This record gives sequence, structure tokens and C-alpha cells, in this order.
Amino acid sequence: MTGVCPNQQIEAMIAAGEIIAPTPMPEGQIQPASLDLRLGTVAYRVRASFLAGEGRSVAERLSEFEMHRIDLSHGAVLEKGCVYLVPLMESLALPADISAVANAKSSTGRLDLLTRTITDGGAEFDRVPAGYSGPLYAEICPRSFSVLVRPGMRLNQIRFRTGQAVLSDEQLKSLHADSPLVDGEVVIQDGLGFSVDLRLPDTDLVGYRAKPHTGVIDLDRIGFYDPAEYWEEVRSSDGRIILDPGAFYILVSREAVHIPPDYAAEMAPYLAMVGEFRVHYAGFFDPGFGHAAAGGSGSRGVLEVRCHEAPFVLEHGQVVGRLVYERMGETPSQLYGAGISSNYQGQGLKLSKHFKPTA
Repeated sequence: MTGVCPNQQIEAMIAAGEIIAPTPMPEGQIQPASLDLRLGTVAYRVRASFLAGEGRSVAERLSEFEMHRIDLSHGAVLEKGCVYLVPLMESLALPADISAVANAKSSTGRLDLLTRTITDGGAEFDRVPAGYSGPLYAEICPRSFSVLVRPGMRLNQIRFRTGQAVLSDEQLKSLHADSPLVDGEVVIQDGLGFSVDLRLPDTDLVGYRAKPHTGVIDLDRIGFYDPAEYWEEVRSSDGRIILDPGAFYILVSREAVHIPPDYAAEMAPYLAMVGEFRVHYAGFFDPGFGHAAAGGSGSRGVLEVRCHEAPFVLEHGQVVGRLVYERMGETPSQLYGAGISSNYQGQGLKLSKHFKPTA
């Protein structure tokens, strides 16, 4: 069956030993179209980010780059600006026809916590070839805030697929005609384009910028931190802002997104030529995100923006990214926002779940 594997197929893969875990998975680890991955008990501080490369294991490359190791058993701080490698609890023994792709979870991305998955023999981040058998590792680089982590925390997630299920632009247009994917004007070119909203209704607050010197964030503390201690408000009276080099911003898309139950989506960069910035996202949108079938009425996409070498003027309505839609292998038995814990259903401009709600 071609398409993205739904939660019930992920459960079957676990039962068949194709996804291996040393301890039972807690409730909520299996999402409608993905599986959260859990941190193991040790972190390795490494000199630099690396990939294993063809024919080589992560463990053997680790000996080249390891600086010291950290026991996570009682919690440990991963410091801003450093690179760590953490073996994950889950490992894989995939069938020959199933591949996988990983990405950071929403809350991870909103903390500017760069988290990528690497494998033995891997030549790309976050890509697992069909038939892969072996361990999984998370490479973690906190970029804006130092974070306190513990074993079992879930910073990234993995999606499994059989074959090629990406919709062409023509198929995407047809799907939008049958079940609108965004509210308002639609731009379809190599996926569904989305733009930045810098004219939010009844306010000149359009985003947040990470402060450069802050305290540690304990990733287990939900709704705990005062946003003012970690973020500066970004305001605009004319529908534009100037991005500062090296700064990290939380903004929001102008479009309210709908993901029908039989589809999933992944965010992808637009074009490097559009400006001196990178929109780095938690990449997966589950079936039911923002969709009426799961109690949604459209959900904005939160944009995690980092400016590069030069200051850049970002203007209201500027296209900054695209959503690539894929077919599900079958309809999931659970949908995002329908009977499961879904922190961002119906969201607008919103910080990660670790912060107290803003007024």
C-alpha cells in the first residue's frame, strides 16, 4: 500500500519487531502519521556536526569527534552553541519497501533547538533508507536557549512511508478544489505556498525575537516560563520588519492550513533566492491538522525564522515556504486534535508550550 504509514500501521510495525524499543511506549508517542523518538541515557558532546557516511557506523565516527559524555539519568543541561549526539531508545529493522524521514517536533523547533536524526551509513540528515536496520541518533544543537533534558524526552519524530506519495501540483489543485487547503487565495507551485502575516488583526504585535542571554529551559515544564524573560516582542505598524543577522524569530503564516484526514504534509523551504533568511520549521503536519473533521477551522503555520548574513526586510504577504502534501497509505484511526493531546490545533501566533500564554 503506497503512502505514509498511519498510526495503526506503526503499531503493527512495533508488534512485528520492525520498530524496536527497550521499554513500552507511553501514551501519545504514536501520532496519527508519525512516531515520536525518545532520548536515551547519555549525551556525547562532539566537536562538530557529522554524518556517518556510506559503510561507516555512527559509533566509529563518534570516536573521532567526542569531547566528553554526559549522563542524562538525573537530567543534564545541553548548552547553547554546543553540539551533542544522543543515542535514541528506538531502533529500526525496516522492511525492504519502507523508508522513513525524521524531523523536529513543533515545540523543539519553536525553541530553536536544532535536532536532526542520523543513522549508520547515512549520507543525509533525517533520511532513513528503505530496509535500514540499526540504531538511531539525535544530533542536538541548542541555538537560542540552553535546555535541561532527561531520558525519554521526545524532541524529534519519524514518519514511515511506502513508495512515492507526494502530490503533483495538478493533484494538489484538484484536492484544493474538493477540500480547500487554505482560507483565501491559494498559491500552488512545487507544493502549497504560504506567506508571512505582518498585519495581524487588532494588534501591531507580529512576532517574537529570542533574547540573547537567558536562563535554562527545563523541557518538562509546560506553561511555566514567563515569555518576557526569553523573548522580545516584534511589532510593526506598516506591515514589514527588518530581520537582524543571527537572530531567531517566531512569526506566523497568513494562511490558515487544513490537512484532510487522508493526507499528511511536510514543510519545505521556498527558494534561497528570496532573501537572506531561512525558515526552519518543525516539519510535519499530521492528518486532521486544522481540519473540520478533527475539530479544527484552519490553523496558522508558525514560522521559525533565522536571518543570515545581512539585515533583511520581510514584508507582509511575502511567500516564505511551501507545504508538500502526501497521501496516507490509509486513513489514520486517530486524527490530530481529535481525542489526542494536540497543543497547536487552531493556533495563531504562539510560542512553544513551555511558556505561559501571552495576552
